[in-house]
Amino acid sequence: MNQKLSKILTLVAGLIGLIGFFFFIRIMIEGDEALKVDADLQGSILSPFIWFSIIVLVITAIIAVVFSAVNMLKHPQVLKRTLMGVGVLLVFLVVAYSLADDGAVMSMGKVLKDGEAGSVSKWVSTGINFSAILGVIGFGAFFIDFVKSLLKN
Repeated sequence: MNQKLSKILTLVAGLIGLIGFFFFIRIMIEGDEALKVDADLQGSILSPFIWFSIIVLVITAIIAVVFSAVNMLKHPQVLKRTLMGVGVLLVFLVVAYSLADDGAVMSMGKVLKDGEAGSVSKWVSTGINFSAILGVIGFGAFFIDFVKSLLKN
């Protein structure tokens, strides 16, 4: 990265940090109790901070997606590997969906309100199963790497 762009990015990051610090100081000056009691004060102090955070998050996400897409288009090998990785994740998602239960959501023997059996319950179970599958794969990779590092020494 050229030095001029690096300086500009450092200044932008510093400006974002200063704005965030300004909001932090405003919140600290008012105190927790004042913010809990006065809804108008809460809106005038916290709303700008929340909007600033949302704007920074959206801009960061857009920049990340755009630069990732440009990089993948410039380097077809990266695009190929990315599509293969997404394909593998889709296979795991299909497996998780096929293992998911679409039964009613129960708590202490009673069906929860709006916890009827159906597609929402099936997708919640899919998410849990998908996380478990990825967790097992991650733990397995960690364990294999750990064993390899032990055998090297």
